[in-house]
Amino acid sequence: MREFWNQKFEGDAYKYGEQPNAFLKQEAGRIRPHASVLVPGDGEGRNGVWLAEQGHQVWSVDCSDVGLAKAQDLARRRGVERQVQTRLADLTEWRPARQAFDAVVVCYLHLPSSQRPAVMANLLQALKPGGLLILEAFHPNQLGLTSGGPKDVDLLYTLQALRDDAIRSDVAGAELLGWEGEVDLDEGPFHQGRAQVTRWIWQAAG
Repeated sequence: MREFWNQKFEGDAYKYGEQPNAFLKQEAGRIRPHASVLVPGDGEGRNGVWLAEQGHQVWSVDCSDVGLAKAQDLARRRGVERQVQTRLADLTEWRPARQAFDAVVVCYLHLPSSQRPAVMANLLQALKPGGLLILEAFHPNQLGLTSGGPKDVDLLYTLQALRDDAIRSDVAGAELLGWEGEVDLDEGPFHQGRAQVTRWIWQAAG
């Protein structure tokens, strides 16, 4: 998997752009000021660096050292290198500390159904009381569209699957937002055009 993403992130261009995910930008006001934020699967850093620019302390985690190097470069160019810490890790093997983060931001982190529940449980357990998980991913209806994403339905997310993951995680909390539908993506060369996505915001009990 590391080699796959290293090859994908090769070169100077940012494959998903240098600007944050639109849903994250829309909903980031929910995160408390000066928060600790975990961004798993942050790739080339567009979301983590933007969150740092908003005044948060960010932990950007990815399996690609090429992606993380570009994230570090983007943070330097934006003047927030001290607010962004990077960690090279496979999320199926690495586990964040429990109740360590005010927010977890998950943008287009696609895992097979055999791995997703355990990883999601780890991410939910990493939230402090009252912490938020903000997620956007491709929905199974994305299959057949050309705007990006995996071509295997097992890697695509429904709201029900995420809700079931939350129940299995045994972490008390509540869904604040759940939505499935069509959006127009404009996120670098790899996310362009009409898309079918799942959006989910979940809050740990306070």
